[in-house]
Amino acid sequence: MTALKPLAGALALAFLALLAGGALLSLAIEALSGSMEGFAAFDSYLWRITRFTLLQALLSMLLSVAFAIPLARALHAHPAFPGRAMILRLFALPLALPALVAVLGVTSIYGRNGLLAAFFDWLGLDVTPNIYGLTGILIAHVFFNLPLATRLILSSLDSIPEDYWKLSSQLGMGGWARFRLIEWPVILRNLSGIAGLIFMLCITSFTVVLTLGGGPRATTLEVAIYQSLHFDFDIARAVSLTLVQLCLTIAVLSVLGLTGRPAEEGFSLRTTTRRFEQPTGKAKLLDGTLIILGLLFVALPIAGTVVSGLAADLTRLLGESLVWRAILTSLVLGASAAALSLIISLALVMAREYLASRRRYAPPKLFERSLDRGASLIMVVPPIVLGAGWFILSRHFADPFSLAPVMVVSVNAAMAIPFAFRILRPTWDTAASRHNRLCAQLGISGRNRLHLIDWPVLKRPSSVAFAFAMALSLGDLGTIALFGNNSVQTLPYLLLQRMGSYRTQDAAGLALILGVLCLFLMIAADKGAGTLTKREVGNIG
Repeated sequence: MTALKPLAGALALAFLALLAGGALLSLAIEALSGSMEGFAAFDSYLWRITRFTLLQALLSMLLSVAFAIPLARALHAHPAFPGRAMILRLFALPLALPALVAVLGVTSIYGRNGLLAAFFDWLGLDVTPNIYGLTGILIAHVFFNLPLATRLILSSLDSIPEDYWKLSSQLGMGGWARFRLIEWPVILRNLSGIAGLIFMLCITSFTVVLTLGGGPRATTLEVAIYQSLHFDFDIARAVSLTLVQLCLTIAVLSVLGLTGRPAEEGFSLRTTTRRFEQPTGKAKLLDGTLIILGLLFVALPIAGTVVSGLAADLTRLLGESLVWRAILTSLVLGASAAALSLIISLALVMAREYLASRRRYAPPKLFERSLDRGASLIMVVPPIVLGAGWFILSRHFADPFSLAPVMVVSVNAAMAIPFAFRILRPTWDTAASRHNRLCAQLGISGRNRLHLIDWPVLKRPSSVAFAFAMALSLGDLGTIALFGNNSVQTLPYLLLQRMGSYRTQDAAGLALILGVLCLFLMIAADKGAGTLTKREVGNIG
């Protein structure tokens, strides 16, 4: 079995190379075979969409980080704030919610008929909120990314040694001095990585812009690719849009690579984040206000999703065969994508560790480096690019819509591999370093080693990786939006159809069902992750 590890890693890389290479080859062939037609698609409309893609990602990142810094500082300064642990758990929910579900929650608060509009009407103000366009996109992106940025910045602040706070209290430092000399250097060390992550998430955002864009003036490259293929079937424009999206993604990742990864904090002697200064009444009021506003901003859309979903006719929805078929299709495709993601990730992890243990102190060779980089393929080639490339290629030898199950499983599996790889790798590397020599001395190998040694160690992180991957696949709309049809409908696809036909009550009920399914999986993954060691959890992040 040991000798098969490099072969398994090579097969996993081959699958990823075929998935990405087929899409890129298709785009290259179409771009070259169209003569000047493909270049004609590089017009002012395309460049305007590109500018808007960058603009909305930049504004979303700036707003998320700007609000997250004071919110994280307030949470760190008041570890005994009532409900603090509950707030931090709540801040993890937006990551678990499918984008389509969160969008409905946002519209239930900030839409024309939402809570904010009702509040203005109660005050007697003639104000009608407009959630569509750039405003809605920014609100939804900040809803997703503010909690993420807050938790990451709070983790940075938690790494500050207790001695720093003791010394600052002895020196009588004020709030500004503590921020400038103690907090800001730690935040700044990780800020580029946090901002880059959020920028990358927003630049490849599809569902939020598709549902809240509100027209051609608020369209990103990914949405324009979908519209070109699904509605216009304009291959030349789709190719040009996809090439620009690919180049833009590679350029952003290259710039982010120059900034370096967030620094990994070492261990300190502290066992708590105790702070010794006594905040003034004004500081307590300001921090408390910030925490409550942040809580309301995150909690209200989630509550809106639940209330709107419960107000729908769930009994009738659950009585529709179409809904149950969509649920079953989502579960089957999600489980298949999660299983494929887990298999590929395990193959990459095992092969990488096997090669690393054999080379000893020599520098890693190309194959070993490829195993690491292959896990991050989806960061270089986004799902919409993979889907668009294979949609264009498959029309030459088959009906693209007949390939919906295969493409949804393949692309969603690739989308989940970076997460699964980072969950599995630290566990496997640690276990292998402990057991390899002993197993060799005792002659334990093959199935015996897998059953007695390896699987007991891998069982829990594998369950966590599977739950994460399945939750991601259940809520994905990008690939199924391209390949979906009447015979293959997932729950997000059916939800999008109901929204498009203005059946908002049905859409709210379906959103609640989808949200509950994904939350159940994420809770299971969170419980599993809670039993992992501190080092393993740190490596996941």
